[in-house]
Amino acid sequence: MKSKLLVMLAALVLTACGAPEAESQATRADQASPAATTEAPAAASQAPAAQAAQNERIELAQATAGGTLDSSRFQNGTHYQRLSPTQPTSSGPDQVEVAEFFMYSCIHCYNFEPFVQEWLESKPDYINFVRVPTVWNPLVRLHAQAFYAAEALGKGEEMHAPFFREMHVTGNYLDSEDAMADFFGKFGVSEEEFKSTLNSFAVHAKVQRADELARRYRVSSTPSVVVNGKYLTNATMAGGYPALIELINELAASER
Repeated sequence: MKSKLLVMLAALVLTACGAPEAESQATRADQASPAATTEAPAAASQAPAAQAAQNERIELAQATAGGTLDSSRFQNGTHYQRLSPTQPTSSGPDQVEVAEFFMYSCIHCYNFEPFVQEWLESKPDYINFVRVPTVWNPLVRLHAQAFYAAEALGKGEEMHAPFFREMHVTGNYLDSEDAMADFFGKFGVSEEEFKSTLNSFAVHAKVQRADELARRYRVSSTPSVVVNGKYLTNATMAGGYPALIELINELAASER
């Protein structure tokens, strides 16, 4: 029983790949000097009246912000984070945008993909689902370029799942333009067409926008999901992939 519990806890924790910047920030926080932590007791010893006033201000801000999920199961600050301020989306005013931040080299994104595909078959029509590749290092940037190149060539959906399988099943990490060109060749794309599209202005502009979105939404791990530019969540926060899908549906419904 004890070993089974440990396996379940490990599975829950290992549901995301972290951004290098986020990991280094956590390391720096762990290595902070003792002097940096001596202020905590003073902050904790606020007068009750002052603390009550602060709580009232927080509650008022949350009430006036609008759009907070009213759920008995999922709670803000635990299962998702309410982004402030809300960020604009690229979807129409009658649509709720659900954006998945991912990277092809992330095993957790690969594991999450079957849940996404099943959800896409039954999601409400008012949800506009978009994928956003992260751009955290040169190799991940190359994969992000390849994602948008496939999209520009009209092969985005056709190649998305094979991208994951090529890395996590075949073991080909597509770590160069030449390796990527060979992979695109399996889908009828010539090397010349692939490389010209990969390095086009349009693809670079989309990669730059993806990087800006991840920063604006404060995405620090993959896969992460942002609902309507307002709510940030992931499988670790939600409690696993099935729970994450349920949470996405509830957050989207609250935004409709």
